[in-house]
Amino acid sequence: MSIPPCKTGKHSTIEDSPAPPADEATPEAKATPTPQPSAAPLPTPRLPKPAPAVAAQPVAESAPPLDEFESDDPDATIPANTTCRRRGCNVEFSTDGKSAPCLHHPGGPIFHEGSKGWSCCKRRVLEFDEFMNMPGCTTRERHSFTGQKKKTANGANGETAEELEQVKTVRHDMYQTGTTVTASLYLKKIDKTKSTVEFAAGGTDVVLDLKTTDGKEYKTEVPLYGTIVPEKSTFRILGTKLELTLVKASGAGWPVLRADEKDNGEIIQTGRAGRA
Repeated sequence: MSIPPCKTGKHSTIEDSPAPPADEATPEAKATPTPQPSAAPLPTPRLPKPAPAVAAQPVAESAPPLDEFESDDPDATIPANTTCRRRGCNVEFSTDGKSAPCLHHPGGPIFHEGSKGWSCCKRRVLEFDEFMNMPGCTTRERHSFTGQKKKTANGANGETAEELEQVKTVRHDMYQTGTTVTASLYLKKIDKTKSTVEFAAGGTDVVLDLKTTDGKEYKTEVPLYGTIVPEKSTFRILGTKLELTLVKASGAGWPVLRADEKDNGEIIQTGRAGRA
């Protein structure tokens, strides 16, 4: 754009500059091109044969047997405020006998690629709260508050005792201060009248025999990471958990609650945990 013009003439408001000749070309274009030897045609590459299409296999939806819990025995003694054990039915026992029919899911839970549902019905949702509140798909006239547990002979007179469902493990967490460790073991509906918690005399174990109002039992001996003072340690039974307050025999930090847990070298937080 800065090259000065090369012609002189009258001014004009109309573009009338002559067009360059058709055969005009730049010096580079006028140069005789050097002939290039003709290249041999390249061989056509052989592409691999495509793999045969395989039909997508449906995901197997395994589920526990249908109707895991049988209906209650008409003569069974059911504690007040007991909730039906069938999945999806949250009806509580009514002493006047006017409980709603048992609307529940007889199948098992299905979780696949973010969707959630039950194997007994086709509906699927994404949110976990929706899954927990999904209404049942099967109705039975009677509920299963106790589950009709098996009876076993006990004693010389042929008395029978209820066989409780054994709980193998429960979830737990903890927080600590310089003098105490507060541990929570999550088990719902612990029966305060039938459960026992014993701090072993040596201060290295806690012996648990927990029974619930819905027919479960959790019996174990918890080996503690550190030594405690048994006579100063306490416990509380709450609606959803057992809370242990363990008084340390020394001020050392506990990275884990149980001695048989893997020590990752981290010290669990000191002070009361905040609400989530």
